[in-house]
Amino acid sequence: MTDYFDSKAHIVVEELTMAYGDFVLQRDLTFTIRRGEIFIIMGGSGCGKSTLLKHLIGLKKPARGGIYFHGRNYWQMEENDREKVTRTFGVLYQGGALWSSLTLAENIALPLEEYTELSARQIRKIAALKLALVGLKGFEDYYPAQISGGMVKRAGLARAMALDPEILFFDEPSAGLDPISSRLLDDLILQLRDSLDATIVVVTHELASIFAIADNSVFLDAAAGTMIAAGNPKTLLAEAKDPVVRNFLTRGGSMPVSNPGAIGEGCR
Repeated sequence: MTDYFDSKAHIVVEELTMAYGDFVLQRDLTFTIRRGEIFIIMGGSGCGKSTLLKHLIGLKKPARGGIYFHGRNYWQMEENDREKVTRTFGVLYQGGALWSSLTLAENIALPLEEYTELSARQIRKIAALKLALVGLKGFEDYYPAQISGGMVKRAGLARAMALDPEILFFDEPSAGLDPISSRLLDDLILQLRDSLDATIVVVTHELASIFAIADNSVFLDAAAGTMIAAGNPKTLLAEAKDPVVRNFLTRGGSMPVSNPGAIGEGCR
């Protein structure tokens, strides 16, 4: 069995099978996400990246296998214990998922109002702090329609951090962003990991982001129906022999692999 009780293991996925009815999307997924690392879930379209994220945040139950937090199987816990674990999550959805009728501060206040007994004044102060952490100081009373796509993503990140989560989950955070906004978001993710000491799990197919922020990764393949690689993406690029992995990490090009760090720079 995998290292459930390794002090550095934050999440352990063991022999996970994901299915919709009789259709098996992925099988035999086994990997460890360690505390404080940025872990990338990558692969081509339709391979099950977002479905895996749903399993990790407790929205979908595995057909087989286990997902362990702090050494405990999530789906074998009592419901109250599962809820406590889920409270340690923060999730940034692909489109930001902000309520358009609420200001940025009001969006961030929602989970604080639901799960804490803080006063309205305290919640307002926390909302302002979270927005400042993502570079949106002074935008508390703006509505989502009044700001750019990149700012919406950052506001969504501020809301994901509202309850000071141990683990942040991001679903395609760079989707729809221009290269400059995407690079700024990557830099912000790195800063938050370092300042908050949070574990960050990111679903993405964007090479620039993968090489810029990843400490570790898992590669899902739709044709194989399972994971075919795991490790730091730069190391995978230099060492992976599977043509599917190499084609994904080079987009079918002929990039040199002698200095994978330089490739990350070139893709930004």
